[in-house]
Order: sequence, then C-alpha cells, then structure tokens
Amino acid sequence: MIGMHCSVQKSHLRTYLAIARVARVQRSFLLADVLMNLWFRLLCMLFRRPWRKPVNALESTVIRMRVWPLDLDLNRHVTNGRYFTMADVGRMDFVLRSGAFRVALRAKALPIVGDTWGKFRRELKLFEAFEIHSRMLGWDDKWSFMEHRFVSKGRVIGVVVMRGLFRSAKGTIAPGEFVRELGLPEQSPEMPEWLTSWSASCDLMSRQLRGEEV
Repeated sequence: MIGMHCSVQKSHLRTYLAIARVARVQRSFLLADVLMNLWFRLLCMLFRRPWRKPVNALESTVIRMRVWPLDLDLNRHVTNGRYFTMADVGRMDFVLRSGAFRVALRAKALPIVGDTWGKFRRELKLFEAFEIHSRMLGWDDKWSFMEHRFVSKGRVIGVVVMRGLFRSAKGTIAPGEFVRELGLPEQSPEMPEWLTSWSASCDLMSRQLRGEEV
C-alpha cells in the first residue's frame, strides 16, 4: 500500500510539473505576442514619426507593416483579431500626424472607442508586406468615424471601421467642436449609407443591452 501511495504521489508530481512547464511556455508566448503585435509595432511607428510630415485631418495616413509568425492562426494566415490591434497603431499614427492629439491635450480629453467592425476580403500570409491606410470618414453629433484599409499589392485585403469620441472631465466633446480646432468645418462630409446604418444598428444594440440590465 505504501509503494502504491508513493507511485500515485510521483504521478501527481509529474503531472503538476508538466502543467507548470506548459503554463510557462504559454506566458512566454503571450509576452512575445504582446511585444511583437502591439508595443513593438507602436514603438516602431513612434520612432519614425519625427520624419513623417503632418497631414490634414481629412487626408489619409499610411503605415507599412509585415506579417510575422505570431500574427498567424491555425490556418496560417493573419488571425482576424490581429487586424483590430494593427488598426490601433494606424489610428495612433493618424491622431499624431493630424494634430488631434494636441487638441485632446488642451481639452484634457481621452480617446474612447465605442464600436469596431471588420470586413475581411482576402488573406495576409507569413512575411507578406502590407500597408494600413487610415482616414476619417465623418462625424455626427456624438461619434467620429474612422476607416483603416489593409492594402497589399494594390488590393484591399480587409477594412476595419471604428466609431469613437473624446471625453474630458466635463463630458463628451462634440465632434463638430473638436474638428473645428483641427481647422475643419463643423459640418461633416456626407457619409455613406452603409456607415450610418451600421452606426444606427450599434445604437439599437446599446439600447437593447441597457434594457436587459433593468
């Protein structure tokens, strides 16, 4: 009985050590994933910024990237969620080059993402070079709308659309007031029907979720 008990303990110990090794590997991959796919790319963009000229807030900005192994899923192409992370880097480049960050600093406001939506047309494969074209599509009385196009070899691979706002301690800053500080008219350019319909559907979902919480 004693020998059997010792054997069971050794088996449990081996299982525990195996689980611990797997956990360490998972943490290492998670750290590498964060460094490679957000902070590393963000730092690269920031280091290049002094040589990147400012743009008008209605112009597009372009950053260039390449697909690395940790961007891939089991199908060996860029995982869908990675597009949203890389769009964040493109949006930061736009905010810096358009001067929006200066307006936000003066107002002591922070950017807040309300909703995002993705359209995936073709795949990006390992080591493939691509560009992210970011631009502001327009704004309404609450939200500003941005588009991030992923382009490879002259073709649009996918699109990420975001609606967001700037909020300070005094509340949400009206987009018309914000863009006026960027030298733009308060009236938004005409937005496509699909964009306004998508925004309306987001509002409907928000109302539904609030209703479920009552």
